[in-house]
Formats: sequence, structure tokens, C-alpha cells
Amino acid sequence: MNRDLASWRGCPRPAFRPIEGRYVVLEPMDPARHGDDLFEAGASDPADWAFSADGPFATREAFQGWMEGKSGLSDPMFFAIVDRASGRAEGRLAFMRIDAGNGVIETGSILYGPRLKRTRGATEAIFLQARHVFEDLGYRRFEWKCDARNAPSRRAAARLGFAYEGTFAQHMVVKGENRDTAWFSMLDRDWPARKAAFEAWLDEGNFDAAGRERVKLGAVG
Repeated sequence: MNRDLASWRGCPRPAFRPIEGRYVVLEPMDPARHGDDLFEAGASDPADWAFSADGPFATREAFQGWMEGKSGLSDPMFFAIVDRASGRAEGRLAFMRIDAGNGVIETGSILYGPRLKRTRGATEAIFLQARHVFEDLGYRRFEWKCDARNAPSRRAAARLGFAYEGTFAQHMVVKGENRDTAWFSMLDRDWPARKAAFEAWLDEGNFDAAGRERVKLGAVG
């Protein structure tokens, strides 16, 4: 999509409202509603926080303080990923580094609990973000960034259709260590093809009776 930007006036910011999908709902993160579920989903597991500036949190009380400090922020904007079948919050993510004037927004602070990892809901959560960004809000660029050493995050970005753009050396200091940051993007001109791939992969017909995918995400669309 090559836009005529002569009349560009920017985009609206995301709002704190649920974003509903078939398998999951992205709900504005609420410490009272989601706190117990999200603590169980991995707040104390060091592996889940290895590349994060925060955490892990050994106690529910410590995690409550973190949630209260993060919920309601305008940037990053945290959402709980709620499984529609169980009603439990099985993970969370955020819209962040929101540049409404230029139509640029990032997904980040992603944590999936063990029941969410490698499920249709995990993929749908990013699809819901992307669809909201491009179709509801009209953004031009959707970003994914991660520590360059974080191989699982890099693989996830590529699988989900984000294009690798390069690595920013010595970009940050996190927990007393250097962080080189790998940058990935999805652009508005990419979205029609990415959307078709997501929808084909998420279709019930792409899964057998045991819930196993018939065709991988990168091979559909």
C-alpha cells in the first residue's frame, strides 16, 4: 500500500477496550481481575523474564506491585490475554512506543503462560493486535523488537510475518548487561497478505482432531 501522505494527519491512539477473537480476548490488564491468573502463568519463572527489564517476582505481593504500576499506563498499554473457553488470563502483552503522529506502534512485553504457548490463542493474540493497528487505527508500521540473543523471540517474529530489518548495537543496558536489539516490522502494505495467512492458519479446518496444525503459518495464505 503506497499512501499519498500529503494530507497525513496521524492516527488515533489505541483505547483501553477489549479486542475480541475466536480463541482469546485481549482485555485491559486489571490487577484485581487478572492478577492471580497472570502470577500463575509465569510471574516467578526466571526463564520467562530473562530478557526483560523487570522481574521475576518471587511473591504474589511483589507481582501485585508491578501490576499496579503498569496497569492504566498510556504507554506501554498492557492487555491480559484471556482464554475464551476457560475465562482465565493465560498471558499478557502491550502496545508500546506509540508514535501516533507517524503511525508507528510496537508490540512488546509479551509473556505467555504454559497453557497458552504454542496454541492457536497465542498466534491469534498477535493477529488481533495487528488487525486493530492496521484496520481500526490506520497505522503504517507495526514493530517487534527483542534482545538480539533471544532466539525464541526472533523465531516467533519471523513466523508471524515480521521482517527483520537489522540489529541496533549497544541499544540498551538491561539488568546491568548490554543489549543489542533486533528490529522487525510489519507494514501496512504487508497486511493484506499477512492477514490472509493468519486467517487461513487460524481456520478450524487447518487443525486435526487432536488440535495439530495441518499447514504451518508461513506456508499458508
